Order: sequence, then structure tokens, then C-alpha cells
Amino acid sequence: MRSALLQSSGRPGSTVENLKVLDEAAGRAAAAGAGLLVTPEMFLTGYAIGDDIARLAEPADGECADAIAEIATRYGLAVVYGYPERDGDAVFNSAQLISADGTRLANYRKTHLFGCFERDHFTPGGQQVVQAEIDGLRVGLLICYDVEFPENVRAHALAGTDLLVVPTAQMHPFQFVAQSMIPVRAFENQMYVAYVNRVGREGEFEFVGLSTLAGPDGVTRTRAGRGDELVLADVDPVLLAASREANPYLTDRRPGLYGSLV
Repeated sequence: MRSALLQSSGRPGSTVENLKVLDEAAGRAAAAGAGLLVTPEMFLTGYAIGDDIARLAEPADGECADAIAEIATRYGLAVVYGYPERDGDAVFNSAQLISADGTRLANYRKTHLFGCFERDHFTPGGQQVVQAEIDGLRVGLLICYDVEFPENVRAHALAGTDLLVVPTAQMHPFQFVAQSMIPVRAFENQMYVAYVNRVGREGEFEFVGLSTLAGPDGVTRTRAGRGDELVLADVDPVLLAASREANPYLTDRRPGLYGSLV
């Protein structure tokens, strides 16, 4: 499955403009043969928008979800997008997967909030592994800081995730996560990992780009630069199966020794 990574911060504070950016990117991705388009963390609204996070938050089945389902259906590709999700009085930092026929397949709420900014504006999610099937691949969702906890990615590996999709808002000086950690996570857990970042400065944050798709062999299939960019790479289930056969990390585990970790 060809995957398209949309590296962009869109226009923070405007869901209307960000839907336009998504629509344009979906057209280009579909024309290039992509079956999946992934946006960064909080793409729908912007990340560093303060109290506008709560004002712009909407339910998982809200108007913007309907608009993105229409985009997915029109271009015939699945979409993962980051957004602030409202559920009653709580606001979550979420990512939703919508299929190519417009069905809402999975919704994940970020479990590990980064820094005072996120803890001031979001409620942490409570479900570690969220997955859905696309074109025979098991796709899992995490968000940004979540992937830096090896326990989260290993839980996905044990649950059979083939492609781990990680919308992110990675900022300076932590660019080593995209450059070094993501390929290692892919290798040690025998999966593909798509890590899709914001770019440029928003408020106090400087986002570093470097969106990456890494394979189970630890090789980076594509990496963006530091500006707005749409990059593509293929997720190959045949290579994935062969890599898992050759690298027995998961079968060689000894869980009985790991009790002290929790």
C-alpha cells in the first residue's frame, strides 16, 4: 500500500483552510497511487492555538469528520488526521482513521501528554492499542510522544500491527526522534512506522519536519525536509512477512523476566 505523508502545519486556527489543504493533498496523493494519506498531530486546527483548542474541538463524528469522509470517498483513499476531540467536558488530542469509503474505522486519544502545554489543554486517553484493517494491513495509531515509550510500540507489535501511524508535532531540539528512533522502533518491533510532522514556528514551538516512513528492516523509505511537503513510500506486506521470519525478536522474548517493568 502506497502511503502519503502530508508534512504541513496548514493554517493554525482555521479548520476551513486546513480542510482545503487536506483536499489538495488528497488529490495529489491519489494521483500518485496512494491508498492512505496521513496528516500531522492536531492538523485540523493547529497545535499552538491556546484556548482555541477547546473552542474548535468537536466530537469524533462531528462536521469536520464528515467533511474528511467526503474527501476520502471522492479521492478513494483512507485518511488519518490529527484533531482536538470533544467528549462532554473533556478534550482529547486525537487521531482518526477514515476509510476510502468514508467509514470512521478507528479513533485514538493520545495517552502520554507532553509538557505543561498539553497537560493544560487535554485529558489523556486510556486505550493503548487502537487498530483497524486497510487493504489487508493492520494499521495502528499512536500520537507523537506516545511512540517514544517503547512499551507502546511493543504493545502494538504484540497485537499484530503492520503499519504504525504516528501523527506528530515534533519540535526542536528533538529531531533525533525522526532521524534515529523511528527506524529503530520499526526494526525492533518488526513493523512499518509512519511518523508525520508539522513544520515551522507556532507560538513558542519550532517544528522540525523530517516526516519519515521506516520499514521493518530499519531502513528509511522516505524522509521529508524542513518545509511543507508531500512524500510517499510503499508498505510491502511480502517484505514485512520475510523480515518477521528472519528477525525473531517477538518469538524470542521472555516475558517472565519483565515483571519489574510494571
